[in-house]
Amino acid sequence: MGTKQDETKRKLEELGNMLLKQIQNGENPFMDIPIRALSNVNFNSETGLIELGDATSKRFFFNIAHIRKFVQTVQAAAIAKELVEVDKHLSLRQVFYAMRRTIPGTKIDVVDEQTESNQAIEDLELITENPRELLHINANKNGAAAGKITIKDKGDIIDWSKLGSGGWAIPSNTENIEFKKIEAKFVIYMEKAAMWERLHEDRVWEKMNCVIIASQGQATRGIRRLLQRMNDELKLPVYVLTDFDPWGWYIFSVLKFGSISLAHESERLAIPNAKFLGLTAEDIKKYGLEKQKIKFTERDKSRITQMKEYDWFKSNKEWQKQFEGMKKFAGKVELDALVTKGISFISDKYLPEKFKQKSWID
Repeated sequence: MGTKQDETKRKLEELGNMLLKQIQNGENPFMDIPIRALSNVNFNSETGLIELGDATSKRFFFNIAHIRKFVQTVQAAAIAKELVEVDKHLSLRQVFYAMRRTIPGTKIDVVDEQTESNQAIEDLELITENPRELLHINANKNGAAAGKITIKDKGDIIDWSKLGSGGWAIPSNTENIEFKKIEAKFVIYMEKAAMWERLHEDRVWEKMNCVIIASQGQATRGIRRLLQRMNDELKLPVYVLTDFDPWGWYIFSVLKFGSISLAHESERLAIPNAKFLGLTAEDIKKYGLEKQKIKFTERDKSRITQMKEYDWFKSNKEWQKQFEGMKKFAGKVELDALVTKGISFISDKYLPEKFKQKSWID
């Protein structure tokens, strides 16, 4: 039985052999690319996951509209194959530079912007049915963890409760982390590093016997995979702490249901039983945060309207009530505003009350 690395290498070789065969047969080389758009995404109410549909588009080499992306995807595949063979990794930024070369006999570069190389890598994931991490391509580290869990990472034993003020820096690839000792009872994830610093300094993870994990904005795939594994393998409930804000609520949506752009990865990234622990319309009134309102922009209003109509929210009465409450309030409030009630108010009162009253939203 081969390893995941062997399987990844085989998939990349299959892609190369398929294109070579097309060329040898005198055909116009092409690749079938699954369409990543809302029109090709379905919400499976049974699994609670956003799933990618079956629609695909053909990308041909001899087509003026396709050739650039075709070459970019093949170049990304060549780099991934080399990385897998030598068992080394590159960051997304480094892959961009590895792809940024001029095509011989022209003044045209394979890629001009990193968005192009990122897109090529995402297409390669879909074609090979292998996540970026197994293609040995990583994103930047962007997260921290603390709590009563001990892991094994690359041969090192790491106790998350004994790493000082910085906590454990969550790597881009968390697929091979081994969980060795677990005392925590649940996980609190938050969208802001500053809020994690507050909870860590207050040792919330010790007082509440939990794990606290943060990113900076939308969770990286490494963090999402780590959370999913902790929920699935360790059976630890995951609670999501965000602002009273359309974008914070979207972060929760992505963690719970998956995302449209990564619908093909929902099964290994989404957490259908995750619960929302962040600020609600009721909290604004309960804690007297009305004066902390940040007025909506037109973009904010548009985001609420869009989210309200998502299939995964449309039939949820509690979430529809929250959307209406936010629209009526016509503004957003950050968790940081709780500091007006006391430096450690969120740690000493807000979170304990939330858990005591089971005041969260599915």
